[in-house]
Amino acid sequence: MIFKLMKSVSVFLFMLFLLSSCGSSNYEKNPVDIFIRDMTDLHTYTIMLYDMREEGTFFKNYEHQYRIIKQATAEAKPEETITPWYEVSDRFFDQHINDMGMEIAAKNAEGNVSKSVSPPGYSNYVGNSRYGSWQTGANGNSFWAFYGQYAFLSSMLNLATFPIRRSYYNDYRSYRSRGRPYYGPTLSGNRRAYGTGSAYTTAAKPNTNWRTSRSSSRSFRSGSRTTRSGSRYNSSSSMRSRGGGFGK
Repeated sequence: MIFKLMKSVSVFLFMLFLLSSCGSSNYEKNPVDIFIRDMTDLHTYTIMLYDMREEGTFFKNYEHQYRIIKQATAEAKPEETITPWYEVSDRFFDQHINDMGMEIAAKNAEGNVSKSVSPPGYSNYVGNSRYGSWQTGANGNSFWAFYGQYAFLSSMLNLATFPIRRSYYNDYRSYRSRGRPYYGPTLSGNRRAYGTGSAYTTAAKPNTNWRTSRSSSRSFRSGSRTTRSGSRYNSSSSMRSRGGGFGK
């Protein structure tokens, strides 16, 4: 009896060892970390969560698609890239479930990399006198306007419909100094200005693969460590780009 018990315990421990070994060997970094690693030599970049989707009933897959604005040198014009879909872990998916349309990582002109969640364009372009200036409207409110050669940024950020007020930018800087994500002010209907399900994201990407109704039913599973092979996280391949020459 004792021998059988010891044998069962040994088999159980051996199985645990195999499972832990397999888990560690299959571990992959999330796509954003891979992008950051592969874009070290770029002067600046901004990584935004462009879209997301959850598929499957019993065995779910979680995927992200990213929009990246990058500049190879200080003199280069910004270029936009929309990545293919990347499979991510459920933990990383839950971490950014409120961040569709938002910046989730950026490198500034000083070479500092941040993973602070911010409205699109705020880290490198809004408030930067190289790309535009603050203008005062007829109502007395101050808003951000890009110069003509950077008009594609204005179009990409949908500023014609959602102008960036200086008060928003000031609030963003205050939140960032305290290490907190900023989703803009609360608008009518108790909706945030930016992020998943916001007025901005709904207008900017009405054909999103993410169904907003799912977000209310999901719960954060802090104990899960799911890893998947998915795409190979190669930020230099299979992307479609458009340059910053629009609006010359």
